[in-house]
Amino acid sequence: MSSHPEHSSEDRILFIERQYVTLDPLGGPGHVLDLGGGGEGVIGQLMGERVVAIDPILRELAEAPAGPLKIVMDARNLQFLDATFDTVTAFFTFLYLEPADREIVLREAYRVLQPGGQFLIWDVSIPPRGAAVQDIFAVRLTITLPDRQVSTGYGAPWTGREQDRAVYVQLAEQAGFQVMAQGQQDQVFHLRLIKPLSQE
Repeated sequence: MSSHPEHSSEDRILFIERQYVTLDPLGGPGHVLDLGGGGEGVIGQLMGERVVAIDPILRELAEAPAGPLKIVMDARNLQFLDATFDTVTAFFTFLYLEPADREIVLREAYRVLQPGGQFLIWDVSIPPRGAAVQDIFAVRLTITLPDRQVSTGYGAPWTGREQDRAVYVQLAEQAGFQVMAQGQQDQVFHLRLIKPLSQE
């Protein structure tokens, strides 16, 4: 799921310093459900035919590189049975969500994951807008995959969209996940969440 902030009026956009992400092939068996997998389809480029890429916008899916199975779908209402996937990913997807929808998406990801499955999140820390003139927060990214580099940008309305790693740690634990790993490089954070093998 990518928005191309460079297509908007530059004086409305705050571009933070370019960020860098390196991705290795994802561990674990089975299919990978990629939430917001349109646009550059980075997870699809990484994992190919193992990926089921969903996005609510048909145009974004049409633009994504070939390989994954592409389905128009809203991550707030996943049309899959419980415990379908071993891995769910969200690569710079949460910044597009209204704050009220974050927990809904986390709970849906939890539902469709098999016990022991992982939810991998990459996203950007967004500070409060405050008195800033710009109303769009944007990040340019250079993503290093095993066989190529991808340069892209993500931008979303700024007002009310502040987020950081701690927000998602709290929401993930409320949804039932165990936080197995977390990290941050500059303004990009990453979480590895696990659905416990036994649900109490």
